[in-house]
Amino acid sequence: MALLEIDSIARGFVVADALLKRARVEIWLAEPVSPGKYLVLFDGEVAEVEEALGAGTQAAGSTLLDTLYLPYAHRLLLQGLAEKYEGEEGESVGIVETQTAASVLRAADVALKKAEVRLTKLHLARGVGGKGWFTLTGDLHMVEAALEAVGTAVAQPLLLATELIQRPHPELRGRVL
Repeated sequence: MALLEIDSIARGFVVADALLKRARVEIWLAEPVSPGKYLVLFDGEVAEVEEALGAGTQAAGSTLLDTLYLPYAHRLLLQGLAEKYEGEEGESVGIVETQTAASVLRAADVALKKAEVRLTKLHLARGVGGKGWFTLTGDLHMVEAALEAVGTAVAQPLLLATELIQRPHPELRGRVL
């Protein structure tokens, strides 16, 4: 999986075209998001994704804001992108907020690989000023380990916040989380 975050909607279309022409990949998402950015998220065989990413990066030029390359993304991250969340609620909830869509995907992948947690929500840039955020759940020590891993893997200023809620109120779980 790879993602290009571009600072120009018009250039975003050019980037999507360039990477599709370079290699056989499948676009999962190619759309404008606030505040006037364009996201291109795609997947395929490792070599094909690398080739397409290179073409997209070159086409983006100075409009490239952030990029992500995850050759072996965690399966729960892929399910989160498809908005398919499964499993039991844990005793604690972790919340991560990042400056870019690429950094939120990187953070979620690291969190899922580091600890036995479950992704409960993944939000990429739409309607929140280009930010990304996600929530995860699990046993307290696992959520703490996941959040610590995020803090190590995603540097500031891209990492805006990590929060932990121990034993969330049932109404918060039902209405907000």
